[in-house]
Amino acid sequence: MSDGEEVQPTREQTTDLMARVFAVVRACPAGRATTYGWIGKALGYPRGARMIGFIMHECPRDVPAQRVINSKGELTGSWAFGERDRMRRLLEAEGIVFNESGHVDLKRYGWDPSRDLSPDALTEVLAAASASDVTVNARLLHLLRDDPASPFRHTAS
Repeated sequence: MSDGEEVQPTREQTTDLMARVFAVVRACPAGRATTYGWIGKALGYPRGARMIGFIMHECPRDVPAQRVINSKGELTGSWAFGERDRMRRLLEAEGIVFNESGHVDLKRYGWDPSRDLSPDALTEVLAAASASDVTVNARLLHLLRDDPASPFRHTAS
């Protein structure tokens, strides 16, 4: 998709994208962390970190969402875990050690699917994506269509 190209995601396209995001997160091994940006890049949206965050807000329970952090190693999604330190405790239980400032060392624990999976393995992960447990709501569609950071943003001609 070029920067000037307009795309309006349909519910079906959004469902497919969500399933692919969740499949990549499920592929992230225990004891490793990935970033919103790395997931976006692996899916063909190198500037899609915020979009991945919107999607992660809707993830089903069987997705290890604690493994998705921001590019600085911060636990920006921790509010979604119901209590302040739950995301950190889940990562620590998997063997991730936090530095003095409370960040994850991505050089040590980072898992970039574009780097750490072969192209064939990434293709297999994405082919196994299932939309059966994905629910697209109006809020997510609105964000993907209208948020300035979304690659699907509708722009008037």
